[in-house]
Amino acid sequence: MRPPDPVLVLDLFPAERAALLDVLDSLSEDDWGRPTACEGWSVKDVAWHILGVDLGNLVSRRDSYQGDFPMPGEDLATSVNRFNEEWVRAARRLSPRMLCDLLRISGSQLVAYFESLDLSKLGGPVSWAGPEPAPVWLDVAREYTERWVHQQHIRDVVGKPGLTERRFLAPVLAIFVHALPFAFRGVEAKAGTSVHLQILGESGGDWTVRREEDGWVLRVGTPPTHDARVTLDQSVAWRLYTKGISPQRAEQQATFDGARRLVEPVLHALAIIA
Repeated sequence: MRPPDPVLVLDLFPAERAALLDVLDSLSEDDWGRPTACEGWSVKDVAWHILGVDLGNLVSRRDSYQGDFPMPGEDLATSVNRFNEEWVRAARRLSPRMLCDLLRISGSQLVAYFESLDLSKLGGPVSWAGPEPAPVWLDVAREYTERWVHQQHIRDVVGKPGLTERRFLAPVLAIFVHALPFAFRGVEAKAGTSVHLQILGESGGDWTVRREEDGWVLRVGTPPTHDARVTLDQSVAWRLYTKGISPQRAEQQATFDGARRLVEPVLHALAIIA
């Protein structure tokens, strides 16, 4: 086993955005209004949300402008949810054509900004991976996963194949597993306790959450022995860690063995702000 390598995804942003725009450009009027897995949001709403995330990054990070985000007394999840709802509600007045034009502009500007960063430095925390400063590459990779997941939400409901080639999906899974040590933060265990997660499929792999003296750590690979093991298909794994399916439903499609208290955190980890 070894520590995970950085997941570098800068080259995927333009391809992911081009694929999204290909889908959006093909939609009928009925398609734009179809409900998605994002409760209360249509396809058009999800696409507007993607634009809002682009602009939010550029405004707050590139331009160092915070506006009313967050408002006094708000925690991160409350602030994010408020911003998302306010943005989507206002954006519903605009046309799909305008949406696609703006997504082309914001996508290119966002890539230029990310390319200006030193990915090896420490930045702010990635909330679902823990409160400590995170490497910038993980923060940028998180932004890729959000756009990828929302594109799948759109593709799922308009009958388009998912963007699930290994090139696109393998980095998503390799990023999501960084949520596991934080999910285990309250689990007491002796040093050396190992929990093996196996994700099946061409984009999957093997990861281990191991208890060290100073806490739980993520490792790539299969442990010589394990105290618990969970096996998930790749299509289940990405949905589980983004609340696309419940832990109970994922469990019905998983195989696992070992102590139940060590299986539960694998099934309840999240790689989104919730």
